[in-house]
Amino acid sequence: MKKIILAAVAASALATTGVASAADAAYPTKPITLVVAFSPGGVVDSIARILGERLSAKYGQPVVVENRAGAGGAIGTGHVASAPADGYTLLAVSTYFTVLPSISKTIPWSPTKDFVAVANVGMIPNVIVVNPSNPASSLRDLLNRAKSGPPLTYSSPGVGTSNHLTGELLSQRTHTELVHVPYKGQSDALSDLMAGRVDMMALTSALAGQYVKAGKLKALAAATNVRSSALPSVPTVEEALNIKDFDVRSWFGFAAPAKTPAPIVHQLAKDIEQILNEKGVADKLANLGLQKDYMGPEAYQTYIAAEQARWKKVVDDAGIGDKN
Repeated sequence: MKKIILAAVAASALATTGVASAADAAYPTKPITLVVAFSPGGVVDSIARILGERLSAKYGQPVVVENRAGAGGAIGTGHVASAPADGYTLLAVSTYFTVLPSISKTIPWSPTKDFVAVANVGMIPNVIVVNPSNPASSLRDLLNRAKSGPPLTYSSPGVGTSNHLTGELLSQRTHTELVHVPYKGQSDALSDLMAGRVDMMALTSALAGQYVKAGKLKALAAATNVRSSALPSVPTVEEALNIKDFDVRSWFGFAAPAKTPAPIVHQLAKDIEQILNEKGVADKLANLGLQKDYMGPEAYQTYIAAEQARWKKVVDDAGIGDKN
C-alpha cells in the first residue's frame, strides 16, 4: 500500500512539473508590452524598439513598445511595478532606475523589491568635456586650476541625471568644489558650455565624439572604468587621476515585475543575449554609441542593488535629494 501511495505521489509530481514546463515552453502566447518610461526618440526608446522588433520576430508575437513618460521615469516604472507578474509586461530601464528613488523620497517603487532584473544589454560612457578655449590640457590640470582659483562650474540637463552625478562624484572623490548649473534640457546645457558660460560638462561618448571631432569641444577623460570606443585616445578618470573605482555610465537593460516566473525571466535573458550577437542588431546599437555589456538576471540584479546603494550615498552626501 505504501509503495502504491509513493508511486501516486511521484506520478502527480511529474505531471505537475510537466504542466509547468509546458506552460513555460509555450511563452509567449500573446502580445508582450514593453514599457519605456520616457518619450519616443531617446536612447532608451531606440534600444527598446530595436530589441522589441527582434523579440517579436523570434516569438511570433507582437512586442508593443508603449511610452509612458513623466516624472523622470517614475510614472512608467510605477505602472510596470503594479502590472501582473506573468512576463507580458516588461520595462526598459536605464541609470534613472537606481538613482530616482534616492532623489525623490516619494517614489512608491523599489528597483530591487518591486522588480526582477532580466538582462543588461550595454552601456554608454560619459566623457568629461570642456570648451576648446579652456587652457587645461588634462583633467588633472583642470582640477588643479580650480583649487587655486574660482570654483569650476558644470552644466547638466537636470538634477539626478548621469551628467549631474558625474560632477558630484568627481567633486566628492577629488575634494574639489564644483558648482552644478542645471538646465531644462541637454541642448541648453551644451550651448552654454560651447559659449563659455560654464566650465565643463559630462556628455555621453556618442554625443561628445561628434563635437570633439568637429573641434567644438575638448575631451579630458572618460568617466567609466573603460575607455570609450567613440574616443579611444581619451584616458579614463582612473588613468588621469589615479582614482580607483570611478565609473559613471549610462546603462540600459530590461526588468520585469517582481515574482515573474524564473523560467520566463531566464528565457527572455537568453533570447536577448542571442539577439545582441546578431550583426544587424549590434550595428544598430553601436550607432547609438552603445558598448555591449551583457549581464544575465542574477548578475544584473546584483549590479542594480549595488548601483542603488552607491548613488544613494552620493546623493545623500551631496544633499541633492528630497529633504522630507
